[in-house]
Amino acid sequence: MREVETMTYGEAIREALDDALAQYPDMLLIGEGVPDPKTIFATTQGLREKYGAERVLDMPLAENGMTGICIGAALAGMRPVLVHQRIDFALLSVDQLINNAAKWHYMFDGQQKVPLVIRVIIGRGWGQGPQHSQSLQAMFAQVPGLKVVMPTTAGDAYHFMLEAIADNNPVLFIEHRWLHHVQGEVDKLRPAAGLSGAALLRQGTDITLAAFSHMSIEALKAATVLARYGVDAEVLDMRCVSSLDVDSVAGSLAKTGGKLLVADCAPEMASIGHQLLSKLVLAHGHGLQQAPRLIAYPNHPVPTSHFVANEYYPGAEQIACAVLDMVGRSELTASVIGALQSDLPKDQPDRSFVGPF
Repeated sequence: MREVETMTYGEAIREALDDALAQYPDMLLIGEGVPDPKTIFATTQGLREKYGAERVLDMPLAENGMTGICIGAALAGMRPVLVHQRIDFALLSVDQLINNAAKWHYMFDGQQKVPLVIRVIIGRGWGQGPQHSQSLQAMFAQVPGLKVVMPTTAGDAYHFMLEAIADNNPVLFIEHRWLHHVQGEVDKLRPAAGLSGAALLRQGTDITLAAFSHMSIEALKAATVLARYGVDAEVLDMRCVSSLDVDSVAGSLAKTGGKLLVADCAPEMASIGHQLLSKLVLAHGHGLQQAPRLIAYPNHPVPTSHFVANEYYPGAEQIACAVLDMVGRSELTASVIGALQSDLPKDQPDRSFVGPF
């Protein structure tokens, strides 16, 4: 009988790294803060002690150089997992990622492999501001040869990490820091499904909500409250940024009357949601019965001030308001917003969140 464990998203990542280090003797886990006492939200806790400092190690502040070293290690047959505590830091290694890692397999006619995983963390909180809270997933998703995934649930975090490490080509593994504390079920014996496809988080009949990363959690919150008022929303987690699962969204639209709202945790001008909408209209435009909506961040840098941040980030309330407008139930707006309001600042996901690292 299959045993399903309940754990947090962060614990699921640590479990996957632990299992992969045991499975692959040539795997390395390297990054700024990997052996730090806080161990990157506890996602690398105890691994250095278990597998040794030669396989689980810190790295200097030389992102481009270290990425090049990890690419060389991958070409030599190792399976490195390189960790950036912020996706912002990956900007310092863009040359290596785009001009080397992503192109190598193609340039050498499939005879060379680069089994490299780059873990990066996005998300807001604690006044980290414009240089430490960016959401750059759409930029990296435009790079041919680079797979980009953004798992939302603990179960997907576990399996996607294992599959990313097993992949023989580079994978950018994006985590939203507000997901690390969220609990979920992890079935370690679940068959591998590959790094592709959207996940159905909630069935519904009135409207399709296609959301990315933490916005999938916000969409679920909105859908749960909307259901109390007779509005039934279907929620899809767009957990793979490249390639996008357009067909699953189209299939959902066939059930929900052609109404679509896309929610992304990135500025509107840099949202992968635009790519999803473009592909959907081109391939399945006949399935849309009204203009789709996109909810994303404003088009200016992330604020540092807590007071400004409270007005910067959309969430369940904005999703619910848009849904009610699209289904012609705007008279419910005040009641639904009242049910969704929280006394927590928008810089803190819940009271258990005690810091950005």
